[in-house]
Amino acid sequence: MENNLAALVDAQTKDTNKYETPINGLSLHRWDTPTAPTSYVLDASLCMIAQGKKQVILGEETYVYDANHFLFTAIDLPVIAQIIEASPQTPYLGVILKLDPYVLAELMLDAHLSFRPSSDDKKGVAIGMMTTSLSDALVRLIKLLDAPQDRAILAPLIIKEIFYRLLMSPQGNRLKRIAAAGTTGHRIVQAIEWLKMNFATPFQVATLARTVGMSTSSFHQHFRDITSMSPLQYQKRLRLTEARRLLMTENSDISSASLQVGYESLSQFSREYKRFFGMSPSEYVRQ
Repeated sequence: MENNLAALVDAQTKDTNKYETPINGLSLHRWDTPTAPTSYVLDASLCMIAQGKKQVILGEETYVYDANHFLFTAIDLPVIAQIIEASPQTPYLGVILKLDPYVLAELMLDAHLSFRPSSDDKKGVAIGMMTTSLSDALVRLIKLLDAPQDRAILAPLIIKEIFYRLLMSPQGNRLKRIAAAGTTGHRIVQAIEWLKMNFATPFQVATLARTVGMSTSSFHQHFRDITSMSPLQYQKRLRLTEARRLLMTENSDISSASLQVGYESLSQFSREYKRFFGMSPSEYVRQ
């Protein structure tokens, strides 16, 4: 089945490294060589590989997956990712499907899916084994790219099937914990949404905790459990990732980029940028 999936992704990505498909939330990826570590915010997504190997670093933890495994993030996370296995003869071929929390919540209600919180499923990211049913559904979804007359009706149904398979997998409890309204995981998602929209704004952890209806200590602990970092570390990574984008794609000067992402001190910005990316902003701009 992996070979079939690889052939489909290969055919759709002959001339591009990233193909944002007409199917909402579905993107296909291709690289002919291993890549350098790259930082970005990975949306809540199901990430699958048809060919090759990739690693994702979150905080101090590294997740490696290949064609026999999938990776999913139940929430948006600032990660460092690197393709570690690819060549012109056997390129890396990847598939990313963004997770829709509303569809997940609807599925939980329709299927009467319940869950029991466990100390083993707190993290908002996990790796699981690819199954034939999940792979079959993915193949059918990608085939719809060449069947526009069927796409509008069938694509949402197949995506719901894929989400259902994921919810029913051994790793599905992590998703249920995030998707279920009123749970601690759902409150952390609300906090993360606020941070994404206001990352340049100074904030107090205690104030954000009260906003989502949690005590400061509980909020801090659960935030770290799910994201592998503190709220302030999460904000810092959002700031630095956006600053890198401004320097790379907007031709911003270093001082302007620093101010736009919320730093009042240029020296602090330069110091933290170098600590996170391994080079100073000026070195990055020169490259």
